[in-house]
Amino acid sequence: MTGYRGPAPGTGGFPDLPARVSGTGDANAAEGAFVNTGYIGEMNVDKLNMVQQRTPREPAAWPHQVGVIPSRARSFQHRAEAQHLHTAVADGGTALLCRVLTGMGGVGKTQLAADHAHAAWQDGAVDVLVWVSADGRSAVVAGYAKAGVELCRADPNDAEGAAVSFLAWLEPKPEVRPCRWLVVLDDVADPSDLRGLWPPASPHGRVLVTTRRRDAALAGNGRRLMEVSLFTPAEAVAYLSEMMAVHGRTEPDDQLAALAADLGNLPLALAQAAVYLVDSGMTVAAYRALLADSATALADAAPDTLPDDQKYTVAAALTLSLDRADTLRPGGLARPLLQFAAFLDPNGIPDALLASAPFLDHLSAQRTCTGTTDAPPTPLSVTADAAGAALRALHRLHLVEHTPDTPYQAVRVHQLIQRAVCGTLTSDQRDAFARTAADALTDVWPAIERDTNLAQALRANATTLTNHAEDALYRPGAHLVLYRVGRSLGESGQAAAARDHFQHLTDSACRFLGPDHPDTLAARYHLARWRGRAGDTPGAVAAFAALLDDQLRVLGADHPDTLTTRHNLARSRGEAGDAAAAATAELLEDQLRVLGPDHPDTLNTRHGLARWRGEAGDVDGAVAAFAALLDDQLRVLGADHPDTLTTRHGLAWWRGRAGDAPSAVAAFADLLTDRLRVLGPDHPATLTTRYNLAWWLREAGDEQAAVEITAALLVDQARVLGEDHPQTVHARESLARWRAEIKTGGGNRDAKSR
Repeated sequence: MTGYRGPAPGTGGFPDLPARVSGTGDANAAEGAFVNTGYIGEMNVDKLNMVQQRTPREPAAWPHQVGVIPSRARSFQHRAEAQHLHTAVADGGTALLCRVLTGMGGVGKTQLAADHAHAAWQDGAVDVLVWVSADGRSAVVAGYAKAGVELCRADPNDAEGAAVSFLAWLEPKPEVRPCRWLVVLDDVADPSDLRGLWPPASPHGRVLVTTRRRDAALAGNGRRLMEVSLFTPAEAVAYLSEMMAVHGRTEPDDQLAALAADLGNLPLALAQAAVYLVDSGMTVAAYRALLADSATALADAAPDTLPDDQKYTVAAALTLSLDRADTLRPGGLARPLLQFAAFLDPNGIPDALLASAPFLDHLSAQRTCTGTTDAPPTPLSVTADAAGAALRALHRLHLVEHTPDTPYQAVRVHQLIQRAVCGTLTSDQRDAFARTAADALTDVWPAIERDTNLAQALRANATTLTNHAEDALYRPGAHLVLYRVGRSLGESGQAAAARDHFQHLTDSACRFLGPDHPDTLAARYHLARWRGRAGDTPGAVAAFAALLDDQLRVLGADHPDTLTTRHNLARSRGEAGDAAAAATAELLEDQLRVLGPDHPDTLNTRHGLARWRGEAGDVDGAVAAFAALLDDQLRVLGADHPDTLTTRHGLAWWRGRAGDAPSAVAAFADLLTDRLRVLGPDHPATLTTRYNLAWWLREAGDEQAAVEITAALLVDQARVLGEDHPQTVHARESLARWRAEIKTGGGNRDAKSR
């Protein structure tokens, strides 16, 4: 037997297997073997096949490889995961019994496993290496059966029996020369496919598994999961640079870093992008522009011929597991859930959005059929628990990252998964999902933003939604979420950002809806308002005056929006220095006639009149007007309404200006308690109240308390508003001046309203 180099059966590493294990029987074991002996002679192929079918093979000699290890990728990056695998086997080979490489599609799990297998084989660290493509149970059985035929004379006509023979052969046996083996199960699609097929634990054997799954069933019994992550930014740039250099191209690192960021540092995407750039001759900047074009499907940015024997484009690879996820309990929900998440912030979706009524209603309507015969004829109502279970199914297949411990960023989705999923939607589906996401955001957005982290997360998700599908949010009119984002920016103290947001909203509404559409006029109103809040008072006056002319023409003099614009035009004129123009009573008369005395807009106008009465010099009249307004607001709006709290602020201030500093201190202290409870500690109005409390403490003679309060306030203002925000700068200047006054023993106590 010229081709045989290993020990004879039963004398070395290949013990004889009883017939009940091998499935061959003693008669078959006694037959001569022609296969793998080197003796073929003049035998034709048909005769050889006949012999192979009725005659078991002679066991293969060591070292022996079963299956084909994928070729090493060009510009392979030696990553931390590869080092972890190397370290795990360096200690005598026993530290690694079974490692499961898990991660999203395209992160390079197979390449890491192949690199490890090639290294083990080339270094002589294993006697037998078996590589199995394990994308289904039948594939695993076939791979094991091939190993059983080649290594332990199993019957090639009995795949199940041959697989069992191979697993039995892997078991360590006393008084038999040990075999160092490595079994690689690549791309396991479902942990249940390995039920009864896990290789046995052995001090001389190791198992390496790659899979997109991270089910609990994959761990335990000596198995350990190893998460394979994306390339680091440095690894991504190094990879792209090396790939381009192979083809004689050199690109600036900053351009490659920007491209890597666009592709989310996903190895598969980087490989295909590099090939596309080389094949097309396109510049990196042009390719990035192609990717940025929402009209470009992800598949259209893939090369015609994939590199490194890759089987799937990025789009196909990233959605390969979605069908499987959709079959997991509760069936039919994973796909519409991921489609919904594809329109939101990839860096974190609040869990509240995935429990909102608009989302659950839409999920009920979009639930996909899972092929069961007992599917209900009409959609069943989906509960938050069912949606949560579908979310976990997506998490198990690495289609999302679900971290319930971070509720404001509970769900993360790789940006290319979002792109791939969106590419499967029709135009109508895309619009429906976008509007559902907008409805969900509006539904969960609190009227009062006590939690700045939640507000920031909601704004980020709304911004991503707008970037994905802005046009859908203007059908049939501008969606409320577009206004809510700008209001949130302004109310969080970011007046300039709110101004810029409403400038974009105004331009978009004019383009989509026309200049005279009520939603366009509403956007112009908010733009003028935040233009003034950002410090451009003359610009706000001009913008409100121009808006008023158009509202009078389009909406009429008695329309509530027209009256509101008149109110804000008067206010802007007052802030520009014309207190008399701001204190006109004509608007109040029209609002009393059109809206009635208890309408919130009527009450707001009374607030403005009280303020400008004081600014015009009638301090006592301002106090009386604020006191009367407060009584009506308590009756109509309630004690905790933000407008009521704002009136209490005005009343406290003007009482101080009337000469009663102790009364102002007491009023601001009480107001601060209520604003902390109602608005939260980080709301700009709460911060303003803290400053005014300090101001009137100083006016009342307690300079040290004023300094201590302002010093603590500055820390919070810098954190919430920023170091350069006008209110932060104002408080910093006041603190410096008050400290100097304490040091010199005197100062100017001329109160000035903020």
